[in-house]
Amino acid sequence: MALSGFVEFFQKGKAVACGGQTDRTFRPKKRFEPGTLRYSLHKQAQASLNSGINLRSVVQLPQGEDPNDWIAVHVVDFFNRINLIYGTVSEYCTTTSCPTMSGGPKFEYLWADGGKYKKPTPLPAPQYVALLMDWVESQINNETLFPVSTDVPFPKSFVSLCRKILTRLFRVFVHVYIHHFDRIVAIGAEPHVNTCYKHFYYFVREFDLVSSKELEPLKEMTSHICRDYNDPPTTSS
Repeated sequence: MALSGFVEFFQKGKAVACGGQTDRTFRPKKRFEPGTLRYSLHKQAQASLNSGINLRSVVQLPQGEDPNDWIAVHVVDFFNRINLIYGTVSEYCTTTSCPTMSGGPKFEYLWADGGKYKKPTPLPAPQYVALLMDWVESQINNETLFPVSTDVPFPKSFVSLCRKILTRLFRVFVHVYIHHFDRIVAIGAEPHVNTCYKHFYYFVREFDLVSSKELEPLKEMTSHICRDYNDPPTTSS
C-alpha cells in the first residue's frame, strides 16, 4: 500500500473518530525534496508497494544503491506510518487506560533520552509515545545525522542510530497490537496495519536492524501474518 493511500485511510478514520478535529499526534510528515536521490528512492519504494510485488522483495536493496540511503528512506516512511497508526488509537490510549508503556504483562518499556530522562524511567504509554515521536522527529530532521545532500556523508553512527529508532518504533506496534487492536479492527484498519507491520518486519530482518529479543513480544502474531518469512523470497519476472 503506497503511503498516500495509507495516509488517506488513517486520516479519514481519525476524522470520523474525533469528529473532524485535528489531533496533535498527526505531525507534519517528513518529506523528501523532489529531484534528490532520496526522493527518487522513496518513489521507487512506493511504486514497488503499489505494484503488488512480494513485500520480501520490495525491501531488498536496489542494485547499485547505497544501503544508508535506502535505510534512511525507510526509517522516515516508517516513522510517518507508525505515527498515523498510533494517532488512530491515541484517544483510547490514556494515562488511565495505559499507565505504563507495555506490551502485555511480560513487557514494559522505560524511557531514557540522555536529557530530561537520563535514567530509564517508567511512563504512561501516551507520554512515552509522545516523547518517542518527538525524539525520532528531532533525529531525522537533524541534517548532520540524516544528510539531505549526497555530498554530505552519513555519520559512522548512522546505522546504530537507525537501529535505535526502529527498535523504539517497533514498541509502538507492540503496544497498539496488544492493547488497542480492538480499535484497529473496529475501524477496518486491520489489513492496513498488518501490511505496514509486515513491510516493517521484513525490512528490519533484511538489514538486521531490530534484535530478535526486541521482536519477541509479537513473535506469535508475526509467525501467523509473516508465514512466508522462512520461504525463499519471490521476485517479479
